[in-house]
Amino acid sequence: MSFELLSCLLTLFLLAGIGTPIGYSIMLASLVYLGLSGMDVALVGEKILQGLYKSFILLAVPLFIVAANIMNAGTISERLLNFCVAAVGRFRGGLGHVNVVASLIFSGMSGSAVADAAGIGKIIIEMMTKDGRYSRGYAAAITAASATIGPIIPPSIPMVLYALVSNSSIGALFLAGILPGLIMGLVLMAMNYVISTKRGFALEEPVPLRELPKYTANAFPALMMPAILLFGIYGGYTTPTEAAAVAAFYALLLAALVYRAVSLKSLYPIFVESARASAAVGVVIGGALILNFIVISENIPGMMSEFLSDVNVHPILFLLAVNLLVLFLGCVLDATTIILVIVPLFIPACKELGIDLVHFGVLVVVNSMIGLITPPYGILLFVINAVTGIPLKEIISEVWAFLGVLILALLLLIVSPDLVLWLPRVFGYQG
Repeated sequence: MSFELLSCLLTLFLLAGIGTPIGYSIMLASLVYLGLSGMDVALVGEKILQGLYKSFILLAVPLFIVAANIMNAGTISERLLNFCVAAVGRFRGGLGHVNVVASLIFSGMSGSAVADAAGIGKIIIEMMTKDGRYSRGYAAAITAASATIGPIIPPSIPMVLYALVSNSSIGALFLAGILPGLIMGLVLMAMNYVISTKRGFALEEPVPLRELPKYTANAFPALMMPAILLFGIYGGYTTPTEAAAVAAFYALLLAALVYRAVSLKSLYPIFVESARASAAVGVVIGGALILNFIVISENIPGMMSEFLSDVNVHPILFLLAVNLLVLFLGCVLDATTIILVIVPLFIPACKELGIDLVHFGVLVVVNSMIGLITPPYGILLFVINAVTGIPLKEIISEVWAFLGVLILALLLLIVSPDLVLWLPRVFGYQG
């Protein structure tokens, strides 16, 4: 490792360690490398602009954020929650199941684990803890665990970013995330049922089955969002970026005309919040573009590929090692940073070992999400603590069971690539 690269990494870790936003930390560390290497610091602007202009796909990120914020407004959340209660609230651990199913549904709109936890998650926690039906820690833990499903089922902002760094098909990645997302939901519901039975949590008053069609009809337009998205991409009618624009427009029509959940006045704060969130992601993307240039200049991916081919590492062992690293990093870094900065280092090695990049991408996203609830630094644990005031100690004491079943689900996905790639192959993916 060169002195310049070492100085860059030390600067990055120092700035991040004292609380500097990760995007700015990456950019400042990159400037240190360029300065010590005698390169023109104008390369920062050049590489960022080149990366942005060549990546039309990046427009999908702010469009998905706008769609999510519109769909999370007003009565849409309430209608979807009522549908979830009617569908699964009747079973043992009913509101826990509602929590998981709501995350599965809302993941088709937000693509953000933090947004799910801070938005709909707060509402469900209040429902679960009302009259002491569930303990505060348990309600918060299952909310954090189920929020990890958000960025796995399409639309998914992390998968858009992974497609950017790996040149993988977004359509294939979106399809590949559906079955893993459902598996994660099922294992969480199974664990919720076991714990609810063991602790004797109260049963909910079941909604009569004859009323289920009414609740389904109320929620149906919102439930169509992921279907419209995938139909547009795989039907050949839209590019992924155009599909994101269609999703944002559909969300606007639905919220304004069908559900009447937003007005022209209420759209302003939605657009402002969307702009802020998009800018935060954009800063990290800009930093990652210049840092990736540095990594390529140092030939780090090439050296890793050469090392792996020399030692003849088995693909499964490689995947286990990388996933262990990503799980650890997911405790302290957000998925955007992991995907844009860390993952590109391993893509040449995946190609060398014959690992399908769509399979690898889904594993990385799933693992990054699991890292968000891994104590003691899982970001989602702090988000839930911040929006509800439930002590971290109570949340952490309850989250271990859910963390365990999610890791088991991840191991299943690692050793069974066909499970991840089955749906994309049904629609013509050749990987």
